[in-house]
Amino acid sequence: MRPRFDAGDKVRVLDLGKPGHVRTPFYVRHHVGTVLHRAGMFLNPEDLAIGRVCGPVVPLYRVGFAMTELWPDYDGPADDMVAIEIYDHWLAAAEPPPAP
Repeated sequence: MRPRFDAGDKVRVLDLGKPGHVRTPFYVRHHVGTVLHRAGMFLNPEDLAIGRVCGPVVPLYRVGFAMTELWPDYDGPADDMVAIEIYDHWLAAAEPPPAP
């Protein structure tokens, strides 16, 4: 699988409804963040957790989220963010904002 996103791209985290071991926290699902950089290509940890130790590698990205995107009542500095590494299959391109 080829990487779909580059640093600076806006992405939305999907909610794939997968049970069991996943690395995508619930609190970022459905939210928009910015790709900070590509972190490499790795086997899917969701497959590894159930003993599938082969298969295609998946792009992994470090994605930054404004604290106010995740928690609207956050009252810390406006530029505070959290960065999370998220695999490609959990991400979609964020739709551009509607024109005014």
